[in-house]
Amino acid sequence: MRRSRSNGGGRNPPGDLISAQQRRERLRRRYRPERVRLLFVGEAPPASGRFFYQRDSGLYRAIRDAFRAVNPSISDASFLPLFQAAGCYLLDVCPHPVDHLDKQSRREACRANEAMLGRHIKELQPPIIVTMLRSLGGVVDRAAIRAHWHGQRIDVPYPGRWWRHRVVFVRKLMPTLRTIAGRRPPHDRSTRLL
Repeated sequence: MRRSRSNGGGRNPPGDLISAQQRRERLRRRYRPERVRLLFVGEAPPASGRFFYQRDSGLYRAIRDAFRAVNPSISDASFLPLFQAAGCYLLDVCPHPVDHLDKQSRREACRANEAMLGRHIKELQPPIIVTMLRSLGGVVDRAAIRAHWHGQRIDVPYPGRWWRHRVVFVRKLMPTLRTIAGRRPPHDRSTRLL
């Protein structure tokens, strides 16, 4: 059963959520590239406590596997440093988990955080944004308008439970990942995808 209201939006979260959020954000910042070339935008960190930058979420595995489709030698140990070196970064629209909320409350939480996402987009100015959940399209569009951002946007289905979504996810990312791989200096093998 889903709850109808929670702290996904503008209300103050309990202290334990703040410390979990602070830990997540410290870890996320550690992997922020100097120049973001490909910004992945997710909905929120999962309520389970798993997190992309902890290397323990389904989203981590799906994105890593998309990179492995370009370079099969990528390992868990090499993936996040390579992701960062390639100019890739993952942000969430909502700083707190929302996957335990009903659909309407999730939408409200995302809308409440549009301005913050717009500030991030304005600061980072990535040439490409990948929207990790189709339902986030409007949120990302409005945030991009606020940021006066003009670039390429790629919408992918969330690669979670359904195999066919994973196939589409990888297929839609492959051309972009190959392009990013092609821009790496040929002598720098540590940061090359190919």
